[in-house]
Amino acid sequence: MDQLAYPLLSIDIGKLRGNLETISGTVKGAGCSLMIVTKSSCADPKIVEMLLSHPAVDYLADSRIQNIKTYAGRGKKTVLLRLPQKCEIPDIIRYADISMNSEIETLGLLNEEAARQGKIHQVLLMIDLGDLREGLFYTEEEKILKTVKEIIGMKHLELLGLGTNLTCYGAIIPKNDNLSILESWADRIHKHFGIRLAVVSGGNSSSYYLIERGELPKGINNLRLGEAFILGTESAYGARIKNTYADGVKLEAQIIEVQTKRSLPVGERGVDAFGQRPVFEDRGMIKRGILAIGRQDVDTDTIFPQDPGISILGSSSDHLMLDLTGSQKDYQVGDVVVFTIKYSALLRAFTSGYIHRRYTT
Repeated sequence: MDQLAYPLLSIDIGKLRGNLETISGTVKGAGCSLMIVTKSSCADPKIVEMLLSHPAVDYLADSRIQNIKTYAGRGKKTVLLRLPQKCEIPDIIRYADISMNSEIETLGLLNEEAARQGKIHQVLLMIDLGDLREGLFYTEEEKILKTVKEIIGMKHLELLGLGTNLTCYGAIIPKNDNLSILESWADRIHKHFGIRLAVVSGGNSSSYYLIERGELPKGINNLRLGEAFILGTESAYGARIKNTYADGVKLEAQIIEVQTKRSLPVGERGVDAFGQRPVFEDRGMIKRGILAIGRQDVDTDTIFPQDPGISILGSSSDHLMLDLTGSQKDYQVGDVVVFTIKYSALLRAFTSGYIHRRYTT
């Protein structure tokens, strides 16, 4: 009998390494350095070990200092992606070589803490190109120049460069025209202050497609890639990157019930456990399966059965209901259903303490 514990993420380190080989070749070929983002796997130790050993990875980056702590000081520059919280500044200086910033007050606190720890901390000043997440808005010329001047004047901070983020909040797609604004700001800072910025970070996996089209501005010299690495997709249009694997990480869950039942619930309907009013399709009598996984563990809207004869009917917090009627396999209690997953499901599944992990190479 299979003694594996379910549900689980099946993680193929070999396929992830293959994805890294592909994307790093493209990124380095465009003259960019490479930050690999570890947050979607919660800095999974075995994935991180592979990244630490790969010469093409220049930086490891994460939104959470708790994850960065696990690999700080192990040979790769570490980058805090999310703007610092005041409460975590001592740990940021201790474990992150670089942080992304926009607030003068926070920069001052980082400078003070770096002085206490006897360090020089590098910062990327974030410029908002219209996605309306973090950063100084690109038209605020006086504010940007004032902030740069303040950073230059801080003895324990070094202005490493500029960064921007697109797509994640406002869904604004990176283009040559908006990323060229970031490039132009780097040029302006060079002319105004006489300093040449080492890094101009042009976004995340949504910027990857610009390299393939030959449209990435020449002044952009760094990309921060997570989804492109772990799922093999660019996140502007969701397209598959050639020569990558979509199934480097798969989700597996075990069947706990198989019954033939009607497809429509019986009785007066209200709202479900999440305050929603679900809509059901009348499929007559169907073979229904229940898996021991639910919305507490994973985004059930972004998982997809590998068996084309299975469809997802719905989910509660810890049950996933399936229609098994169309499958050629005679599923029974104890059988395992395998899913490919997209970014939202991946993120939540790695974060769940209830999902086990299995590794292959």
